[in-house]
Amino acid sequence: MFWSQQFYEVVWLDSNSYEHNYSNYDAVLAVDAFTSFQTDYYNAFEQLKDYQSVTKDWIFGYLSYDLKNDLEALTSNNNDVLCFPELYFFQPKRLFLIKGNTVEMHYINVVANEIDQDLKAIEKINVSEELSEHTEDQIKIKLRIHKDDYFKKVNEMLAHIYRGDIYEANFCQEFYAENTTLNPIVTYQKLNGISKPPFATFLKVYDKYLMSASPERYLKKEAQKIISQPIKGTARRSKDSNEDEILKLRLAKDEKERSENVMIVDLVRNDLSRTATRGSVIVEEFCKVYSFEQVHQMISTVVSNVNSSTHPVDIIKTTFPMGSMTGAPKLSAMKIIENLEVTKRGLYSGTVGYFTPNNDFDFNVVIRSILYNSTHKYISYSVGGAITAKSDPLKEYEECLVKAKAMREVLEN
Repeated sequence: MFWSQQFYEVVWLDSNSYEHNYSNYDAVLAVDAFTSFQTDYYNAFEQLKDYQSVTKDWIFGYLSYDLKNDLEALTSNNNDVLCFPELYFFQPKRLFLIKGNTVEMHYINVVANEIDQDLKAIEKINVSEELSEHTEDQIKIKLRIHKDDYFKKVNEMLAHIYRGDIYEANFCQEFYAENTTLNPIVTYQKLNGISKPPFATFLKVYDKYLMSASPERYLKKEAQKIISQPIKGTARRSKDSNEDEILKLRLAKDEKERSENVMIVDLVRNDLSRTATRGSVIVEEFCKVYSFEQVHQMISTVVSNVNSSTHPVDIIKTTFPMGSMTGAPKLSAMKIIENLEVTKRGLYSGTVGYFTPNNDFDFNVVIRSILYNSTHKYISYSVGGAITAKSDPLKEYEECLVKAKAMREVLEN
């Protein structure tokens, strides 16, 4: 990863050896664009479709949450200091696929003669030295929405639920630091060390960085099979093993947390049915509790089959943005979210991943993430929670702080 920083475009994906279904690689590193493509939301999915179809190669990148505006008559007018392009993909010159003790390397012909010198350069890097040379600004985190405002906005969302406008919506708030610099690689290493999630991501696009400890898969395609694994339902961890097990069991039985998951499972089933072959949408795993370093999470797995003629981008287009970060009904929830939140989500609650040459793909959900614009010297992380009829604003606020804990620890030491 230290070696990769010489390039303008970097995507590192790490499963942290977490035991979960449908994992192809332990880690993947893609660097150095041979071709690239970025755009705003207008006609974004059709343009991505063209780029993916013409390239017919590995491509890596992201889709920001605000591509919702390409799919529905929606807008994004909230504050945006990070200024990430709304969609970005690149075809890497160098690709490393890591599984067990094997590294599979794919080099485009124009750089194929540089394999040996790259390996020698990587071998020379002393990670301990790189880490010890690092110094950081003192980072002071600010809240974009203060506690009283948060309660007010959650109560407004509850009023929409009681009126029947929505059943559930994901409401997010931003924490940020201005006029501050950080070392993205070291920050990512710290965040990943604390969290060890199955969908960790480091992304660099010129002066913009994502350091993500995401536990959630958005969508994966394996041949004709589609897999979605939404997370809804959270409980804190405890250092006391007995208490920790009690917290896990409580989450599994918690009526409010299960109702969150049920509603999103229904939404995902509906989304997948838009491209699925008849009768192929199945809930493989329902409301199972998984334990991560910071939190217990309730995860369901919904799968479907598609025809071989279905374009992979259309599968993403008909399910985006992911249900776990929007709500139900999805369109109504997105409208209400836009009105109540004060920060443009951008890459947060979007997705990072890749397409393969044979039209498979795998994408995460960008949560538990630090975003950084080095030119603007702006650092940001957002956290959210599902608001349902049984939500208690105080408990929702406390859940946000639990989710934010790892990012805050990393940034404020």
